[in-house]
Amino acid sequence: MKSSKNAIRVKRHWRIRKHITGTAERPRLNVFRSLSNMYAQVIDDVNGVTLVSASTLDKEIKGQTDVRGNADAAKLVGTLVAKRAMEKGITTVVFDRGGYVYHGRVAALAEAAREAGLQF
Repeated sequence: MKSSKNAIRVKRHWRIRKHITGTAERPRLNVFRSLSNMYAQVIDDVNGVTLVSASTLDKEIKGQTDVRGNADAAKLVGTLVAKRAMEKGITTVVFDRGGYVYHGRVAALAEAAREAGLQF
């Protein structure tokens, strides 16, 4: 039986997640990518709390771009999540690419978050 691409990605994500955890001092920056949107969350896994989130569905980003599933929109999400994290006093994170290849939209989001001040 052939596995779907998403099933393979989920298996890859769980392999990565065995080694990556977010703490209160250094939370996890999680990325989820759908065909039409990008989502990013800063998560404290010890307490099971999402500290900060941003997506292409947020009002700040919706007005800036027409297409929400491309690299330009991912850059906006990365900048917004970094700005919100810095406002909460979060400066360092662990990057969790969600099983996706570090390329294209995922890389654009990560680079924009770095440029906005997050360290990982």
